[in-house]
Amino acid sequence: MKNNEQKPDFLFEKVNYKILLIGIAVIALGFILMSGGGSDDPKVWNDEVFNFRRIRLAPTVVLIGFGITIYSIFKKSK
Repeated sequence: MKNNEQKPDFLFEKVNYKILLIGIAVIALGFILMSGGGSDDPKVWNDEVFNFRRIRLAPTVVLIGFGITIYSIFKKSK
């Protein structure tokens, strides 16, 4: 009976899942970089919204993360 049992077939291999987790972590990092910089007083304008980190760096990090996750999906197994 034990000889007839099969291993469960996964859609991806272990390497694909590792790359996928790295991509998700990079996306989460990008969203963390976008957060913060608000003002406690709504009547006071804060120019921190338009700094380099939120306008250029964080969206780039998120796009790189999406690229990594897409790569992990399309990576062929050997």
